[in-house]
Amino acid sequence: MNCARKITDSLYWVGVNDRKIALFENVYPVPRGVSYNSYLLTDEKCALFDTADAAFTHHFLENIRGVLNSRPLDYLIVNHMEPDHCASIIDIVNCYPDVKIVCTAKAAGIMKQFFDFDVDKHVISVKEGDTLSLGSHELTFVMAPMVHWPEVMVSYEKTEKILFSADAFGSFGAIDGNLFADEIDYESVWLPEARRYYTNIVGKFGMQVQALLKKASGLDISMICPLHSLVWRKNIPWLLDKYSKWSSYEPEEKSVVLAYASVYGHTENAVDILAAKLAEKGVASLSVYDVSKTHPSYIIADAFRCSNLVFASITYNNGIFCNMDTLLHQLAAHNLQNRTVAFMENGTWAPVSGKHMREALSSLKNIRVLEESVTIKSSLKDDQEASISAMADSIYQSLIG
Repeated sequence: MNCARKITDSLYWVGVNDRKIALFENVYPVPRGVSYNSYLLTDEKCALFDTADAAFTHHFLENIRGVLNSRPLDYLIVNHMEPDHCASIIDIVNCYPDVKIVCTAKAAGIMKQFFDFDVDKHVISVKEGDTLSLGSHELTFVMAPMVHWPEVMVSYEKTEKILFSADAFGSFGAIDGNLFADEIDYESVWLPEARRYYTNIVGKFGMQVQALLKKASGLDISMICPLHSLVWRKNIPWLLDKYSKWSSYEPEEKSVVLAYASVYGHTENAVDILAAKLAEKGVASLSVYDVSKTHPSYIIADAFRCSNLVFASITYNNGIFCNMDTLLHQLAAHNLQNRTVAFMENGTWAPVSGKHMREALSSLKNIRVLEESVTIKSSLKDDQEASISAMADSIYQSLIG
């Protein structure tokens, strides 16, 4: 029995959920799993939007057959060629040998790298603004290179005003029955994972996302169908605003993320004291992370949320503690900008981690480094409370200034 879901009278969700996966892209923890969304639009001609991960091909095909009910599949629209969305293309071709595959020229080239079937026989290559009529529905294709692969496009259906957005506007997390974002408390339950998905998967490509948002602003959008997570049919301006902030690297909140690397607890203690002083000044929504316990993807997501960052590390092998080093280089790789940063360092005989942390973030744009820093030699002493207070004051002034 299939698990297809009706979205409108003509559109169906035919995707699958993966709750067995531990690491998305073999790097990002996904404790709530992930969905691989695919959509089937039925009209005089029927079009399938993207496919699914190879591990779920059986259920995926079952969903498609359940909706088509022996009708032919006329078109496969390939918005994105990453294997979690394209792996079942070969199975679609085998089941529907007359299907035409609509994609960008670059997507066709990548398809030939993944598969051995006669791609040219099936492909209809499209470019910016090209259209395809299915009957009463008409698709317009909008190029979205590097959101987050170079071949990406999105598809807009103008009759029902639906944007098939590829990896944009998605999230980590399997779909637990409720298919639409308005059916759940999205901001409390899903927003942190949507932010973590965006910042870690697409965060580096803010300029390209801004270009797509500009194109999207010229479309009358009533529904967004992403390749991961929930379908949007309400509050779309709120979602677009989140993407505008994330892609322009503007913080959502004036608050502070404090990330520390501590082996024996002394650096952690200094960070806890600083966090308490900030809270006493009225700073809300503080986040404190042990970089040895928390995966970098969670800290990166929170760094995109907050205006201020504090990094505290022991000196390790005359440099930065390894897990802190990973976090800082990941932040640089994801192109974070427009933040205020402070540093704490610790070292029993030669505390130099502060210098190296500054260097690790030196490539980032519009980063203000506060003059107030804290150097600890083994453990924080009472006479250093003034330096912690000075850092707290400086951070607070940057928040209210």
